[in-house]
Amino acid sequence: MLEVKTIDKPDERRDFPRGHLEALHLTGLDFAVATFEPGWRWSESVGPIAGTDSCEVHHNGFVVQGRMRLRMDDGAESEVGPGDVFVCPPGHDAWVVGDEQVVVYDFAGGMAVGYAKAKE
Repeated sequence: MLEVKTIDKPDERRDFPRGHLEALHLTGLDFAVATFEPGWRWSESVGPIAGTDSCEVHHNGFVVQGRMRLRMDDGAESEVGPGDVFVCPPGHDAWVVGDEQVVVYDFAGGMAVGYAKAKE
C-alpha cells in the first residue's frame, strides 16, 4: 500500500513547555517533527509529563535546524546540529544550545507514538 502524507498536515500535535511535537502515522512508520524553543530541556519540559527521571524514548533523528546537547545517564555527551543524523537510546536528557529554535525529524517511531504523553 502506497501512503503519502505531508508534514504540513500532521495527524496530531502535542504541546509541552517550550516546544511541541507533530506526528504523522503511516503503515509501518510513525514519524515525528519536534520543535524545541531556546530554554527547552527535556528534564524540565517533558520529564514531568513522562513521569520518568530521563527520556525513555529511542530516537533515530535528523537535525533540521538549531543545536541540541544530549547527555546519557552514564555521563556520555554529544552535541548535534543541522545536517546531523543521530541515534540516541533510552536513558538521556537533552537541551537546546544557544538562542535558535531546534527542529528534529525522528524516524524511530516512539517519539511520534508516546513522547510527551502522560503515563496511564
